[in-house]
Amino acid sequence: MSSRAVEQEKAKAAAAVEAAARAARTLLQIWLSPSFPIGGYAYSHGLEKAAERGWVSNRATLQEWLTDLIRHGSLGNDLILLTCAWRTATASNWPALKSVAEYAAALQPSAERYLEATQQGASFITQIEAAYPHAPPAWRDATHDAEPTLATALGFVAARHSLPLNATLDAYATAFVGAQTSAAIRLSLIGQTDAQIIIASLLTECSYATERAARATLDDIGSAVWSADLASLQHETQQTRLFRS
Repeated sequence: MSSRAVEQEKAKAAAAVEAAARAARTLLQIWLSPSFPIGGYAYSHGLEKAAERGWVSNRATLQEWLTDLIRHGSLGNDLILLTCAWRTATASNWPALKSVAEYAAALQPSAERYLEATQQGASFITQIEAAYPHAPPAWRDATHDAEPTLATALGFVAARHSLPLNATLDAYATAFVGAQTSAAIRLSLIGQTDAQIIIASLLTECSYATERAARATLDDIGSAVWSADLASLQHETQQTRLFRS
């Protein structure tokens, strides 16, 4: 093969890789957009109760709250669970996927957080099967009807669509932060500009978290953000509220 032919083949290969990456980014943007119909707007992840108690009241305290969730709390764990779901689905290890899904659901610290995680997960699977189908098996067949959390559902679907793990983790992390700042705006804790400042300032934290998660196993699961767990529990009896969690 001539040097020119070799260069043409390399160019074709590079173009194919770039096209695949572009397609992956597009799908992740759609699936993790606030407009994707999984009901994410209805949940605050305990933030509404934290606001009522005065634990979160402005941009600085919200950024601290979210930083703890990324480093030591629910988002860090969700990224690991997403990774494990992606790995098991990539390997077509369906018994292991079922175990990951059941573990993820069992880890939810309150009834409302369980509802938040599993309702969004089930809705995500429903929308994917209707509009973005992938090769068999379906979630219910692969896991024998284990309840999906949003993290495990996304990990499974991303693997079945051959989306890269790191891009999926990055998209999930930034979507979580965006959802929390959106909830904070509706709670009148911050304005839109403050929300963007927080998102921009947490991009590095999210990147570190996704890098850790990509190397992690279920043995790395752990949480030390007690206030967030308490907020989700106490929200169940909060009298005046906008959100379901």
